[in-house]
Amino acid sequence: MVDRADVTKAFAAFISRTEWAQLPERMRHEAKRSLLNFIATALAGCREDAVEMTLASLASFSGPQQATIIGRTERIDALSAAFLNAASGNVFDFDDTHLRTVIHPTAPVAPALFALAELRPIAGRDLLLAFALGVEIECRIGNAISPEHYARGWHITSTCGTLGAAAAAGKLLSLDVDQFGLVECLGTPAKSLSVGNAARNGLWSALLAERGFSGPAAPIEGRQGYLNALAPSSVDWAALVEDLGETWELDKNTYKPYPAGIVVHPAIDAALQLRQTHAIAPATITRIVVRGHPLLAARTDRPDVMTGREAQVSVQHSVAAALQFGEIGLPQYTDACVRDPAVLALRARIEVEQDDSVAVESAIVRIWTADGAERAVAIPAAHGSLAKPMSDRDIEAKLRTLAASWCPDHDVQPLIDAVWALDRSDNASALLRLTSPNAQSA
Repeated sequence: MVDRADVTKAFAAFISRTEWAQLPERMRHEAKRSLLNFIATALAGCREDAVEMTLASLASFSGPQQATIIGRTERIDALSAAFLNAASGNVFDFDDTHLRTVIHPTAPVAPALFALAELRPIAGRDLLLAFALGVEIECRIGNAISPEHYARGWHITSTCGTLGAAAAAGKLLSLDVDQFGLVECLGTPAKSLSVGNAARNGLWSALLAERGFSGPAAPIEGRQGYLNALAPSSVDWAALVEDLGETWELDKNTYKPYPAGIVVHPAIDAALQLRQTHAIAPATITRIVVRGHPLLAARTDRPDVMTGREAQVSVQHSVAAALQFGEIGLPQYTDACVRDPAVLALRARIEVEQDDSVAVESAIVRIWTADGAERAVAIPAAHGSLAKPMSDRDIEAKLRTLAASWCPDHDVQPLIDAVWALDRSDNASALLRLTSPNAQSA
């Protein structure tokens, strides 16, 4: 067990010394899956109103056109590209989830690396290794401060994501052990940060460290350091470095088949199965009971949502939309769908019951119809969970669907092929050009 005073040094040594040959083949493949899923969610979000407004604002202050904005033909400076791509990937809450911490690991880390790959030559395998290391650091720090950190109101993806992005970028910049100590310090947030800022600040921290910017020796574990500031009463010190390099947090990452809060997914699965198995006409349903872990109610018992964004964390809306339409995707989380009279009618018939005996990844949905019939479906593990993961083909299909949602003619097969072959590429930035529909014919 590493002494508490040596956490930063242990992380720095692990990052700087780990080589591609030491990354297990399974983790190499999981890194590609994570990047493929991230590109899918960034393609979905790259033209969302908030991203459009942010791009218009940043463009006024941006310097050289250094880096790609995923899904678009515009280019912008590297720090702003990291920010925008992270925000695009996270905006619909459709990105990956590290279940123990509820961190969305890829959105803060991958955009920083993609931006850096457009500043200097980066081989694909070097980017994949740096990505895996960045995710390892952000999630291990998250493990150490969960659940207190999240419960105190911090957005854990943004706080821990900054450190992951800094660690990953530092690996690509070949920083030494002392420079990595600085990177962790500069990444520490003083207030709640956005996921976009996590990617940008992590990249900027590593670039400053490369120039020799100085800082304290123990920014993570110090008396007034990151851990004690953000989870002062419950730091799990063993979670930081125990089995470091032997087990990988990337192995515990999950991918969402639905753009909704992760705890809602088993209820969605149950509603869809009820609809598909029994061919139930939604208008005949008189009562719906959703039974789940208390966390389901605590996070998503929201019957009176008014917008599509609010609906993403409403079990009532998610189940009603699944029963009404027989599918769940971005169209079911629009303002128009929230106001749909048929969906509103079903939402009003839903009751949420808490049951400590039901696992977080499970749910039971019961429905009653006008003819007096009762039907129920129990989901022991949701699609996309560690017990029932999305396959490679599932993630590919997700990317195709999200790309086609705003550009039906976008041929994403070259992009998919480029991600799977990234470890054999000498130019990691080449695949980014394939995210724009116009770039392939340019």
